[in-house]
Order: sequence, then structure tokens, then C-alpha cells
Amino acid sequence: MSKKIAGPEIERLVQLMARLPGLGPRSARKAVLSMLKRRNDLLVPLADALQQAVDKISQCPACGNLDTVSPCSICQDPRRDESLIVVVEDVGDLWAIERAGIVSAKYHVLGGHLSPLDGVGPEQLNIAALVERAGGGKVREILLALNSTVEGQSTAHYVSDLLAQSGVTVSRLAQGVPVGGELDYLDDGTLAAAFKARRQL
Repeated sequence: MSKKIAGPEIERLVQLMARLPGLGPRSARKAVLSMLKRRNDLLVPLADALQQAVDKISQCPACGNLDTVSPCSICQDPRRDESLIVVVEDVGDLWAIERAGIVSAKYHVLGGHLSPLDGVGPEQLNIAALVERAGGGKVREILLALNSTVEGQSTAHYVSDLLAQSGVTVSRLAQGVPVGGELDYLDDGTLAAAFKARRQL
């Protein structure tokens, strides 16, 4: 049994940090120690930024993006092409596409992918709202920019079947996205090539 070497506040901070993707217990301890050593120039500003995030950031009711305004800045931007909706699994994927500057469209965040083994069905995802947006009359194309995983492709097929009667064109990213790849980890060139070579389902 390991001994506790710090007070409960520090232990709690380590435990919370260890929940973040890519951080295990050791990495979390190193991160916490670094923050504690740099209390005034790192820990205090970080705590303030986190509190502001809790107070001001919310999910966009239109597309599912995260922002400090509602609807989000992208949904409010009149320069965006309203006839094209890019569907992504998570907000991180949306941010990756925006960083690459490939397309000036509207977005729709599903909030994950279908995974029956994990108890994630259509009801747990933001699919019904997408079907509703597709039938609103302004949308001509829905681009399924989902990850090239088995779950991502299964979700793409499910969504495309639902949209088949909507009258909109349903396309997906070209195979420039590697199988098993996730959008957030792709370079801008690969993303750009995938967008340009998209095809109808």
C-alpha cells in the first residue's frame, strides 16, 4: 500500500489531472508539481481561466460547438455557407477543420459515434437535430467528416441512411484520411486533400 505524500487538496488535484486524456498518474503528478512550483505565474492564472470557462462556456444549441456566445460564433457568422453542413463526431474535430481553414461552412457536432458495446445508440447522439436541420430547406449538402474508424464509418452509414429521403446530397471525406485515423491528429494537407476529393454516398 502506497503512502500519501501530500495533503488531500494536492492528491485531489493529481486525481483530477489523471482523468485527462494522455495523462496517467505519473504524468499528472509531474504536471501538478510543475504548477505548484509556479504558483503565481501558472497555477493561479490556470485556476482563474478554468473558473471563467465554467462560468462562460456553453454548448451551442444549433450545432453543438463550444463557445462563450450562444449561438456560437460560427453559427452567427453571415459569411458561412448555410447550404453546406459539415458533420463531425466531436468539437475537437471541428477545431481541427477550422485550424486548417479548408471550408467556410456550418457544422454539426454529433457528440461521439455509435457504439452499441458502450451503450451509445442514436438517442445518445445529436442525430435527430441533424435530420431536422437537413429538412429546413436551406441545406443542399451534408458532408460527413467522421473519423475513419469502424465506429465512425458505421455512424456515417447510419446517418446517410436517415438522410436518404431528405433531398440533400450526402457526401463523406475521401480516403485521404487513413483507416483508424482521427481528424484531430491529421495534418492540414491531408485534411485539405480529403475535403477536395469528397464524394457522394
